[in-house]
Amino acid sequence: MEPSWEHYRSFLTVLRHGSLSAAARTLKLTQPTIGRHIDELEQALRLALFTRSRQGLAPTDAAAELRPHAEVMEAAAGALVRAASGAADQTRGVVRLTASEIIGGEVLPPILTTFRERHPEIAVELVLSNRTEDLLKREADIAVRMVRPSQAALVSRHIGHVTLGLHAHRRYLAAHGRPQTMDELTQHTIIGFDRESAVVRHLQDLGFTLTRELFALRSDSDLAQLAAIRAGFGIGVCQIGIARRDAELVHLLPEHFAFQLGIWIAMHGNLRASRRMRLMFDHLAAGLSDYIASTRPRRRR
Repeated sequence: MEPSWEHYRSFLTVLRHGSLSAAARTLKLTQPTIGRHIDELEQALRLALFTRSRQGLAPTDAAAELRPHAEVMEAAAGALVRAASGAADQTRGVVRLTASEIIGGEVLPPILTTFRERHPEIAVELVLSNRTEDLLKREADIAVRMVRPSQAALVSRHIGHVTLGLHAHRRYLAAHGRPQTMDELTQHTIIGFDRESAVVRHLQDLGFTLTRELFALRSDSDLAQLAAIRAGFGIGVCQIGIARRDAELVHLLPEHFAFQLGIWIAMHGNLRASRRMRLMFDHLAAGLSDYIASTRPRRRR
Protein backbone atom coordinates (compact mmCIF):
# COMPACT_ATOMS: atom_id res chain seq x y z
CA MET A 1 0.00 0.00 0.00
CA GLU A 2 1.29 3.45 -0.92
CA PRO A 3 1.34 5.68 2.21
CA SER A 4 -1.02 8.66 2.08
CA TRP A 5 -0.50 12.18 3.42
CA GLU A 6 -2.56 11.18 6.47
CA HIS A 7 0.10 8.61 7.38
CA TYR A 8 2.88 11.19 7.17
CA ARG A 9 0.83 13.77 9.04
CA SER A 10 0.33 11.31 11.90
CA PHE A 11 4.05 10.48 11.79
CA LEU A 12 5.03 14.15 12.08
CA THR A 13 2.57 14.79 14.89
CA VAL A 14 3.86 11.83 16.91
CA LEU A 15 7.40 13.09 16.31
CA ARG A 16 6.51 16.52 17.67
CA HIS A 17 4.44 15.39 20.66
CA GLY A 18 6.16 12.14 21.62
CA SER A 19 3.10 9.93 22.07
CA LEU A 20 0.13 8.47 20.24
CA SER A 21 -2.35 9.99 22.68
CA ALA A 22 -0.95 13.53 22.32
CA ALA A 23 -0.92 13.18 18.53
CA ALA A 24 -4.52 11.95 18.59
CA ARG A 25 -5.64 14.97 20.64
CA THR A 26 -3.82 17.35 18.29
CA LEU A 27 -5.29 15.85 15.13
CA LYS A 28 -8.70 15.13 16.73
CA LEU A 29 -8.43 11.45 15.85
CA THR A 30 -8.53 8.34 18.01
CA GLN A 31 -5.36 6.87 19.45
CA PRO A 32 -5.89 3.53 17.63
CA THR A 33 -6.17 5.43 14.33
CA ILE A 34 -2.83 7.16 14.92
CA GLY A 35 -1.28 3.83 15.91
CA ARG A 36 -2.63 2.20 12.75
CA HIS A 37 -1.20 5.00 10.60
CA ILE A 38 2.25 4.52 12.15
CA ASP A 39 2.10 0.72 11.76
CA GLU A 40 1.01 0.98 8.12
CA LEU A 41 3.70 3.55 7.36
CA GLU A 42 6.39 1.35 8.92
CA GLN A 43 5.16 -1.65 6.92
CA ALA A 44 5.04 0.29 3.65
CA LEU A 45 8.52 1.76 4.15
CA ARG A 46 9.94 -1.40 5.79
CA LEU A 47 11.42 0.75 8.53
CA ALA A 48 11.07 1.02 12.28
CA LEU A 49 10.20 4.64 13.00
CA PHE A 50 9.73 4.63 16.79
CA THR A 51 10.83 2.66 19.82
CA ARG A 52 8.87 2.63 23.06
CA SER A 53 10.44 4.11 26.20
CA ARG A 54 9.24 5.28 29.61
CA GLN A 55 9.05 8.79 28.23
CA GLY A 56 6.87 7.74 25.30
CA LEU A 57 7.80 7.01 21.69
CA ALA A 58 11.43 7.71 20.78
CA PRO A 59 12.15 8.31 17.07
CA THR A 60 14.70 6.10 15.36
CA ASP A 61 17.47 7.34 13.09
CA ALA A 62 15.27 6.44 10.12
CA ALA A 63 12.51 8.70 11.48
CA ALA A 64 14.98 11.58 11.83
CA GLU A 65 16.02 11.13 8.19
CA LEU A 66 12.39 11.07 7.00
CA ARG A 67 11.34 14.13 8.99
CA PRO A 68 12.53 16.91 6.60
CA HIS A 69 10.89 15.15 3.65
CA ALA A 70 7.62 14.81 5.53
CA GLU A 71 7.81 18.49 6.50
CA VAL A 72 8.12 19.40 2.81
CA MET A 73 4.92 17.41 2.19
CA GLU A 74 3.27 19.24 5.10
CA ALA A 75 4.23 22.64 3.68
CA ALA A 76 2.94 21.65 0.24
CA ALA A 77 -0.34 20.45 1.73
CA GLY A 78 -0.73 23.74 3.59
CA ALA A 79 0.01 25.70 0.42
CA LEU A 80 -2.58 23.66 -1.46
CA VAL A 81 -5.24 24.47 1.15
CA ARG A 82 -4.37 28.17 1.04
CA ALA A 83 -4.46 28.18 -2.76
CA ALA A 84 -7.89 26.55 -2.70
CA SER A 85 -9.19 29.05 -0.14
CA GLY A 86 -9.92 31.61 -2.82
CA ALA A 87 -9.87 31.92 -6.58
CA ALA A 88 -6.84 33.62 -8.08
CA ASP A 89 -8.78 36.72 -9.10
CA GLN A 90 -10.74 37.12 -5.85
CA THR A 91 -9.95 39.10 -2.72
CA ARG A 92 -10.66 36.32 -0.26
CA GLY A 93 -8.77 33.36 1.10
CA VAL A 94 -5.61 32.96 3.19
CA VAL A 95 -2.18 34.57 3.00
CA ARG A 96 0.64 33.12 5.12
CA LEU A 97 3.40 35.56 6.07
CA THR A 98 6.74 35.04 7.76
CA ALA A 99 8.84 37.77 9.31
CA SER A 100 11.52 38.25 11.93
CA GLU A 101 10.41 38.57 15.55
CA ILE A 102 10.90 42.31 15.69
CA ILE A 103 9.34 43.11 12.32
CA GLY A 104 6.47 40.70 12.91
CA GLY A 105 5.87 41.69 16.52
CA GLU A 106 6.57 45.43 16.45
CA VAL A 107 6.21 46.72 12.88
CA LEU A 108 3.65 44.60 11.02
CA PRO A 109 0.63 44.70 13.40
CA PRO A 110 -0.56 48.22 12.41
CA ILE A 111 0.21 47.49 8.75
CA LEU A 112 -1.83 44.28 8.86
CA THR A 113 -4.63 46.05 10.72
CA THR A 114 -5.03 48.47 7.83
CA PHE A 115 -4.96 45.57 5.38
CA ARG A 116 -7.70 43.79 7.33
CA GLU A 117 -9.89 46.89 7.28
CA ARG A 118 -9.55 47.08 3.50
CA HIS A 119 -9.84 43.35 2.77
CA PRO A 120 -11.91 41.69 5.54
CA GLU A 121 -12.34 38.43 3.62
CA ILE A 122 -8.60 37.68 3.54
CA ALA A 123 -7.31 35.75 6.56
CA VAL A 124 -3.67 36.27 7.55
CA GLU A 125 -1.37 33.66 9.06
CA LEU A 126 1.72 35.25 10.61
CA VAL A 127 4.80 33.21 11.50
CA LEU A 128 7.39 34.98 13.65
CA SER A 129 10.79 33.46 13.10
CA ASN A 130 14.35 34.69 12.78
CA ARG A 131 15.00 31.59 10.68
CA THR A 132 14.97 32.25 6.95
CA GLU A 133 11.89 30.40 5.76
CA ASP A 134 12.27 28.60 2.45
CA LEU A 135 9.58 30.04 0.20
CA LEU A 136 10.43 27.48 -2.45
CA LYS A 137 9.11 24.78 -0.10
CA ARG A 138 5.95 26.91 0.38
CA GLU A 139 6.42 27.16 4.15
CA ALA A 140 4.96 30.64 3.66
CA ASP A 141 3.50 32.64 0.79
CA ILE A 142 5.25 35.96 1.46
CA ALA A 143 8.34 36.68 3.54
CA VAL A 144 9.68 39.90 5.00
CA ARG A 145 13.41 39.33 5.22
CA MET A 146 16.40 41.19 6.57
CA VAL A 147 18.70 39.51 4.04
CA ARG A 148 18.55 39.60 0.25
CA PRO A 149 16.64 36.58 -1.17
CA SER A 150 18.90 34.54 -3.41
CA GLN A 151 16.54 32.03 -5.06
CA ALA A 152 15.89 32.80 -8.72
CA ALA A 153 12.28 31.54 -8.54
CA LEU A 154 11.32 34.26 -6.06
CA VAL A 155 9.90 37.69 -6.78
CA SER A 156 11.47 40.18 -4.38
CA ARG A 157 11.48 43.91 -3.73
CA HIS A 158 14.05 45.85 -1.76
CA ILE A 159 12.14 48.28 0.46
CA GLY A 160 15.03 50.14 2.08
CA HIS A 161 17.13 50.10 5.23
CA VAL A 162 16.48 50.47 8.94
CA THR A 163 19.12 51.70 11.37
CA LEU A 164 19.96 49.89 14.61
CA GLY A 165 21.55 51.59 17.59
CA LEU A 166 22.28 51.30 21.29
CA HIS A 167 19.41 52.16 23.65
CA ALA A 168 18.66 52.17 27.35
CA HIS A 169 15.73 53.13 29.55
CA ARG A 170 15.99 56.44 31.43
CA ARG A 171 15.54 54.50 34.67
CA TYR A 172 18.69 52.49 33.98
CA LEU A 173 20.68 55.62 33.05
CA ALA A 174 19.54 57.44 36.19
CA ALA A 175 20.84 54.56 38.32
CA HIS A 176 24.05 53.76 36.44
CA GLY A 177 25.02 56.83 34.43
CA ARG A 178 25.28 57.39 30.72
CA PRO A 179 28.30 56.05 28.78
CA GLN A 180 30.17 58.74 26.88
CA THR A 181 32.45 56.43 24.87
CA MET A 182 32.34 52.89 23.52
CA ASP A 183 35.06 51.89 26.02
CA GLU A 184 32.78 52.91 28.89
CA LEU A 185 30.23 50.30 27.80
CA THR A 186 32.33 47.64 29.54
CA GLN A 187 31.35 49.27 32.84
CA HIS A 188 27.64 48.80 32.11
CA THR A 189 25.08 46.02 31.98
CA ILE A 190 24.84 44.93 28.35
CA ILE A 191 22.06 42.91 26.72
CA GLY A 192 23.03 40.72 23.78
CA PHE A 193 22.93 37.43 21.93
CA ASP A 194 23.49 33.90 23.15
CA ARG A 195 24.60 32.41 19.84
CA GLU A 196 26.11 34.13 16.85
CA SER A 197 23.79 35.04 13.98
CA ALA A 198 24.23 36.55 10.53
CA VAL A 199 23.62 40.02 11.99
CA VAL A 200 26.27 39.47 14.66
CA ARG A 201 28.80 38.32 12.07
CA HIS A 202 27.98 41.40 9.99
CA LEU A 203 28.73 43.60 13.00
CA GLN A 204 32.00 41.78 13.56
CA ASP A 205 32.92 42.40 9.93
CA LEU A 206 32.29 46.11 10.52
CA GLY A 207 34.89 46.09 13.31
CA PHE A 208 32.71 45.73 16.41
CA THR A 209 34.23 43.30 18.92
CA LEU A 210 31.28 41.27 20.14
CA THR A 211 31.36 38.07 22.16
CA ARG A 212 28.67 36.60 24.38
CA GLU A 213 30.94 37.04 27.43
CA LEU A 214 30.27 40.81 27.23
CA PHE A 215 26.59 40.37 28.01
CA ALA A 216 24.89 40.19 31.39
CA LEU A 217 21.68 39.02 29.68
CA ARG A 218 22.02 36.66 26.72
CA SER A 219 19.07 35.78 24.51
CA ASP A 220 18.64 34.85 20.87
CA SER A 221 15.11 36.29 20.97
CA ASP A 222 15.10 39.86 19.70
CA LEU A 223 11.75 40.43 21.41
CA ALA A 224 13.22 39.30 24.74
CA GLN A 225 16.16 41.66 24.29
CA LEU A 226 13.81 44.55 23.49
CA ALA A 227 11.66 43.74 26.52
CA ALA A 228 14.77 43.80 28.72
CA ILE A 229 15.76 47.22 27.38
CA ARG A 230 12.26 48.53 28.10
CA ALA A 231 12.41 47.07 31.62
CA GLY A 232 15.60 48.98 32.40
CA PHE A 233 17.77 45.86 32.64
CA GLY A 234 20.63 47.44 30.70
CA ILE A 235 21.88 48.71 27.36
CA GLY A 236 20.97 46.85 24.17
CA VAL A 237 20.53 47.15 20.42
CA CYS A 238 17.23 47.84 18.72
CA GLN A 239 15.85 49.65 15.69
CA ILE A 240 15.83 53.40 16.28
CA GLY A 241 12.36 53.64 14.73
CA ILE A 242 10.94 51.30 17.38
CA ALA A 243 12.82 52.93 20.26
CA ARG A 244 11.61 56.35 19.10
CA ARG A 245 8.04 55.36 19.96
CA ASP A 246 8.94 55.23 23.67
CA ALA A 247 9.98 58.54 25.22
CA GLU A 248 11.67 56.64 28.06
CA LEU A 249 14.20 54.98 25.74
CA VAL A 250 17.39 56.92 25.05
CA HIS A 251 19.53 56.51 21.93
CA LEU A 252 23.16 56.20 23.06
CA LEU A 253 26.42 56.91 21.22
CA PRO A 254 24.76 57.36 17.79
CA GLU A 255 27.97 58.78 16.31
CA HIS A 256 29.93 55.67 17.34
CA PHE A 257 27.48 52.79 16.99
CA ALA A 258 25.01 52.55 14.11
CA PHE A 259 24.49 50.01 11.39
CA GLN A 260 21.85 49.35 8.78
CA LEU A 261 19.81 46.32 7.89
CA GLY A 262 18.00 45.99 4.59
CA ILE A 263 14.36 44.95 4.30
CA TRP A 264 13.12 42.83 1.40
CA ILE A 265 9.71 41.37 0.61
CA ALA A 266 9.69 38.11 -1.34
CA MET A 267 7.19 35.60 -2.66
CA HIS A 268 7.22 32.68 -5.05
CA GLY A 269 6.89 33.71 -8.68
CA ASN A 270 3.95 31.35 -9.17
CA LEU A 271 1.86 33.46 -6.77
CA ARG A 272 1.88 36.58 -8.92
CA ALA A 273 -1.39 35.44 -10.55
CA SER A 274 -3.16 35.50 -7.18
CA ARG A 275 -4.92 38.80 -6.51
CA ARG A 276 -4.85 38.45 -2.73
CA MET A 277 -1.10 37.75 -2.79
CA ARG A 278 -0.44 40.81 -4.94
CA LEU A 279 -2.63 42.93 -2.68
CA MET A 280 -0.72 41.82 0.41
CA PHE A 281 2.68 42.15 -1.28
CA ASP A 282 1.96 45.72 -2.42
CA HIS A 283 0.38 46.67 0.91
CA LEU A 284 3.43 45.43 2.82
CA ALA A 285 5.72 47.33 0.47
CA ALA A 286 3.83 50.58 1.06
CA GLY A 287 3.49 50.09 4.81
CA LEU A 288 7.15 49.16 5.32
CA SER A 289 8.25 52.08 3.14
CA ASP A 290 6.28 54.42 5.41
CA TYR A 291 7.84 52.80 8.48
CA ILE A 292 11.35 53.23 7.07
CA ALA A 293 10.64 56.87 6.25
CA SER A 294 9.56 57.46 9.86
CA THR A 295 12.87 56.10 11.18
CA ARG A 296 15.11 58.52 9.28
CA PRO A 297 17.14 60.91 11.44
CA ARG A 298 15.21 64.03 12.34
CA ARG A 299 16.54 67.31 11.09
CA ARG A 300 17.76 69.68 13.72
CA ARG A 301 16.27 73.14 13.64
